[in-house]
Amino acid sequence: MMKRIVGIGIFLATLSWAQSPALSGIAHVAFRVADVAVARAFYQKLGFEQAFEMTRDGQTTEAFIKLNDLQFIELYPRNAQPSGLMHVCYLSTDLEPLNAEYTKRELKPTPVRKAGAGNMLMVVRGPENQTLEYTQYMPGSMHFEDHGKHLGENRISQHLLGATLAVKDLPAARAFYVDKLAFVPREEGPGGITLRLPGGSGEEVKLEPAADDSKPGLFFEVADIQRAATDLKSRGLTVKTTPTGVSVTDPDGAIIVFARASAR
Repeated sequence: MMKRIVGIGIFLATLSWAQSPALSGIAHVAFRVADVAVARAFYQKLGFEQAFEMTRDGQTTEAFIKLNDLQFIELYPRNAQPSGLMHVCYLSTDLEPLNAEYTKRELKPTPVRKAGAGNMLMVVRGPENQTLEYTQYMPGSMHFEDHGKHLGENRISQHLLGATLAVKDLPAARAFYVDKLAFVPREEGPGGITLRLPGGSGEEVKLEPAADDSKPGLFFEVADIQRAATDLKSRGLTVKTTPTGVSVTDPDGAIIVFARASAR
């Protein structure tokens, strides 16, 4: 019965999204960190290279850690603000029709504009005033010009499957993502809900109830979990193992999980 309900939900979500372009996937996840150099060194241990950065007065204001040609982690100094997740940015091949569709859905997206790295960008606010970014990679942008570069041979993973987000009101967040953004429920339980992005990327976000000890998370695809665990340990990282994956913790407390795509 549950499979049938989920199937109907997928059909209805797909139908409701038919008038506008689907998302191509997750473009980046942005974090505020206590020390950009320390956070960058951690991700370099995972085999990910810095593609480029932005600076002001000789100080890094934003570091772009490359996962693959389409996906990045952005690191910002926290300054006086707490460390943690800033936003998830979703990739689109054409932001203008997406902006028009979101306007119809009363999401109040910001106008599409060119951002500092040279790509097009728009922003939507979630039900708890969270930032959701949407980008379109443009020829001549920093991301476009870095195509084929900074793809380390020692990357633990070559694909970011998704991110974990803590929310105060799980039912309201679920309604927002499903009814407004056309994300598709894949798994639901007391610990949260996993939602697949509209489109064929197979990438996801997991919404979890916020708690005092909530930590943001990323989950990556690997072909062999045991091999990933051995590799992570050989790089001097503390590894936690579960039946479906292995994880490490970044210097600011984010949980980085490695699992097989079929296991999610």
